[in-house]
This record gives sequence, structure tokens and C-alpha cells, in this order.
Amino acid sequence: MATVSVEVNGRPYSIGCADGQEERVRILAREFDTQVRGVADDVGQVGDLRLFLMAALMLADQLHEARLGVAPKVAPISAPVPANSDGVAEALNAVAARIEKIVQGI
Repeated sequence: MATVSVEVNGRPYSIGCADGQEERVRILAREFDTQVRGVADDVGQVGDLRLFLMAALMLADQLHEARLGVAPKVAPISAPVPANSDGVAEALNAVAARIEKIVQGI
């Protein structure tokens, strides 16, 4: 088993992966980092856990839509939201609403 060092939202992480998969993990980590940074631009630095969760939900939404072969039903979160707890709640509620719409469409 190999170990790869990646950076997400400016922090280093060591990730285990199968031998020979190191470059793929680096590529995926860069894509995830781009998503996390996009969420951080929208909602501010609200902590890695929340940023990672929101980014993961957005990526899961994109994957779901790709599997269905349809265009996204709702626009991505793009309006800046203050980095206070109300802003975080708003952003999480928006993500939850997207997920609920996806589930209703299944």
C-alpha cells in the first residue's frame, strides 16, 4: 500500500492508496480541493469539516446527475454567504434542498 501526500484547502493530508494509484489520488485530490475552495469562496472559511461536507454533497449531486445523464435540476450555490453561523446554516439548507429535489426526482 502506498501513501500519497495531498493538499486540500491549504492543509496537507496523507492518504493511503493501492500501489500504482498515487497519481490518480493526486488528481482526484486536486479536483476535490478545487470544489472545497469554491465552497469556501461562497460561504467563507467555516471549518474544514463543513467545507468538506458541502463540497462532497455537491460532488455527489454532480455524480448522481451524470449517472442519470441529465442536466442539473437546480443551479449550484453561487451567491456569497457570510461566514457567520447564519450564513453556514443558509448554505447547508441550500445544499439540503438540492439533495431533496434530487431524491424527489428519483
